[in-house]
Amino acid sequence: MLRLLLLRHAKSSWADPGRRDFDRPLNSRGRAAAPAMAKFMAANALLPQRIVCSTAQRAVETLSLMLPHIAGDMDINFTRRLYEADAEGYLTAVREGGGTSMSLMLVGHNPAMEDVASLLAPIGDAEALTDIHLKYPTAGLAVID
Repeated sequence: MLRLLLLRHAKSSWADPGRRDFDRPLNSRGRAAAPAMAKFMAANALLPQRIVCSTAQRAVETLSLMLPHIAGDMDINFTRRLYEADAEGYLTAVREGGGTSMSLMLVGHNPAMEDVASLLAPIGDAEALTDIHLKYPTAGLAVID
């Protein structure tokens, strides 16, 4: 079965208003949430074979804090395209980045994450779908089989 994991980056800092959005780091809540999500993923066998990650600092930092907990034999690619992409851009990343792997994880941003999750999973766990439609949380993970 093919599996797509859609991970929104962990909570980022707004402490430096002069910093470019692309360069915003994680805040303390985000630095705690990223490894917690990775531990959840490992405990539930949600380990991707491939990862496509935005090059925005908060996405890269999220992934780097997760890798010690989900490390395995996986192919990781970084792309700036996820930073500025809409839902169609994310779908293109899925088509191009998935290759022959059985599981692919995108690490990216809202609103594209929310839009893609809604497009690809119009039915499923009612509570999870409601949560996604209300707000796709930082460090939130959608699993689409």
